[in-house]
Amino acid sequence: MKAIILAAGVGRRLGKDGQNQPKCLLKFNGKSLLERHLNNLHHCQIDELVIAVGYQSQKIQEEIKALGAENWVSTVYNPDYTKGSVISLWAVRQHLAAGDDILLMDADVLCDRRIIERLVNTNVPNSFLLDRDFEPGDEPVKLCVRDNYLVEFRKQLALGLTYDFAGESVGFFRFGSAVAQRLATLTEQYVADGRENEPYEESIRDLLLETPKTFGYEDITGLPWLEIDFPQDIERAQNNILPQIEVTENV
Repeated sequence: MKAIILAAGVGRRLGKDGQNQPKCLLKFNGKSLLERHLNNLHHCQIDELVIAVGYQSQKIQEEIKALGAENWVSTVYNPDYTKGSVISLWAVRQHLAAGDDILLMDADVLCDRRIIERLVNTNVPNSFLLDRDFEPGDEPVKLCVRDNYLVEFRKQLALGLTYDFAGESVGFFRFGSAVAQRLATLTEQYVADGRENEPYEESIRDLLLETPKTFGYEDITGLPWLEIDFPQDIERAQNNILPQIEVTENV
């Protein structure tokens, strides 16, 4: 199994904390988000990681070197990192299509390692992660479930959409090799159609709606995690999420 982390974007909504460095280099208790991802993946015996980089990519390269991870971590440069994140998926399309099972991860998430373990160990080959405990609004990317199947994956839900319950997507996914190859093809179509400014989630949504019964989900409600987009997220991550995570790390 191969892991792919998307870390090319500029964290504009973080203000100075997102402008000074890539978000994956934000540190909590002395460890960057990237170091924490590497530790979690290594703990789960993932021995190949590809990172889509762009904004201040050299700083990420330096962090990889400082962590002594060059033997199992490589990078792919996305020169169009100011466009939609679907371009980062397009940049790593050869890795998506290489025939491996894939873990796809956002870089800007502070999370409990048990969340990664759930994706690695799930018996659902094409799996989303769903957290039922989320704040309603336009910001969370929502997963909607009806009759135990995922029927939507988007921030904005269509009026009249019927579903049994909804949760927030963590931003981590597992894809079997065939679905990963199909995702690579879809990203090429996005670029060919001039849809470079779309978020990568739209291409995954296309996959889901094509063959919904191909996908499932792991309910990780109760496990601590946080996507870091805004300055207040840094404070919440430091004060609320990190103490819960460190209990698990010290076990």
